[in-house]
Amino acid sequence: MTAITDLAPASPVAARTAPETRAGTVELLTPAGWFAVCGTDALQPGHGVAALLPGGAQAAVFKDSTGRLYAIGNVDPFTGAGVLCHGLTGSAGGEPYVASPLLKQRFALADGRCLDDDEVTVASYPLRVR
Repeated sequence: MTAITDLAPASPVAARTAPETRAGTVELLTPAGWFAVCGTDALQPGHGVAALLPGGAQAAVFKDSTGRLYAIGNVDPFTGAGVLCHGLTGSAGGEPYVASPLLKQRFALADGRCLDDDEVTVASYPLRVR
């Protein structure tokens, strides 16, 4: 396949988001290499899609209302449950986040930081659309 969007890590945020969605396949960069998750048509703004990655890690992929894509870990670090893909998305100070459906902690979609506890993060994954 030919790359439609190949991101150069200009900044930590740019390396973990993809520009406006085009038809194609969403791929995440894992320690094992690029991993195909789903077609862009499977993503709806404000909703997440869960993916089981090589090695057993889980990711949650989101599309925001502008079409930008984000990928963070799916496991809520406060409960250990793989539920972040089911969380509500929103924005705080212009920063997109997902709130865990269990205890409502908010995680920045750009880098996985917990907006409610500075000491907690979830993984974030560089992604591309091919």
